[in-house]
Amino acid sequence: MKILIHGINYAPEMTGIGKYTGEMAEWLAAQGHQVRVVTAPPYYPHWQVAEGYSATRYVKEDLHGIMVYRCPLWVPEIVNGAKRIVHLKSFALSSLPVMLKQVFWRPDVVWVAAPALSCAPNAWLVARLSGAQCAVHIQDYEVDAAFQLGLLKNPLMRRFALWAERVLLRRFDVVSTISGRMVDLAKAKGVDAAKVVFFPNWVKLPPASIVQHRSSYRDELALADDTVVALYSGNMGAKQGLEVMAETARLLQDKSQIQFVFCGQGAGRAGLEALCAGLPNVRFIDLQPFERLPDLLALADIHLLPQKADAADLVMPSKLTGMLASGRAVVATALPGTELASVVKDCGLVVDPENAPAMAAAVAQLANDARLRASLGAVGRAYAERNLDQDQILNRYFSIFADRLK
Repeated sequence: MKILIHGINYAPEMTGIGKYTGEMAEWLAAQGHQVRVVTAPPYYPHWQVAEGYSATRYVKEDLHGIMVYRCPLWVPEIVNGAKRIVHLKSFALSSLPVMLKQVFWRPDVVWVAAPALSCAPNAWLVARLSGAQCAVHIQDYEVDAAFQLGLLKNPLMRRFALWAERVLLRRFDVVSTISGRMVDLAKAKGVDAAKVVFFPNWVKLPPASIVQHRSSYRDELALADDTVVALYSGNMGAKQGLEVMAETARLLQDKSQIQFVFCGQGAGRAGLEALCAGLPNVRFIDLQPFERLPDLLALADIHLLPQKADAADLVMPSKLTGMLASGRAVVATALPGTELASVVKDCGLVVDPENAPAMAAAVAQLANDARLRASLGAVGRAYAERNLDQDQILNRYFSIFADRLK
């Protein structure tokens, strides 16, 4: 098949949707499909265009046999709701002429990732002009999340944005998303149930031996073998509710055997660092190279997964897959009955969102019980092996398009 991928973030070494899109493209190319990608220069999660790229030029590059077209965009220095909209629209506009040129390539499938949904009209138009199947994949419901988290507040804008989203989603041949609750929400937005597909995040399962692996990060951070590490690794943005981790660390600062390691970049890092100032039990490290991710995840005795209550069923954290595959226990913040809570309850402890005393109690309980940590971690690893294997998920998803082309 000829598959055209459109999305603002594309890089296997990234976090979140950029990572999954990049891995998907490389997997498709390895299966013998022809793949092209129309995307922006790498800029996320630092919100700064990477060295060697430009925010103002069109660039074409061949990455691992995949033709990648980089289009200009505006990257704000300080991110807020209004600036984020302009940022996304700048890429949607700059990428339109490049997308239209792909009509002459005659793709079989045009696939677009949301966020950013602002790219979806481009993808739909190119699919219709070229006779291709068009698919939109929803990593999170950015419109709902932006208003529920207070990033955008104008009620008239909300009604218009939700109306436009519904109209747009109904026009696609396939609408996929990453959790059962998000599948239900797509149907509630009026998408034909026959078009809605469950397409969960996956993981490249590291060898089972990584579960018993002694991470090299312990030496680099001068952490003793008996130190219990509570690790947060990933984007530091508005949807995570990171503040609860700072207060959790503050409540446990007298427990010298517990150390918190916060790894990542994003708009929320500076605020988190300020809240943790002076805490002896907190370390910050920058986003690590992608190839070191299994070693980084093996550093954890406990993974931390904070999430704001308002985003609980609008966003399924992509970082959860790596946590489960690492065979380590998880402490997550989620309301009872949410899908995140249902996934984590058997492989970790779930506490109410933004409740630092509850999170601190959960971390302390796991820190004091190595057998419980090991048991929960083993359940998480088994879940990943059964449900999150990359080959199984991608083969199942793309067989939908192959069957339609027969």
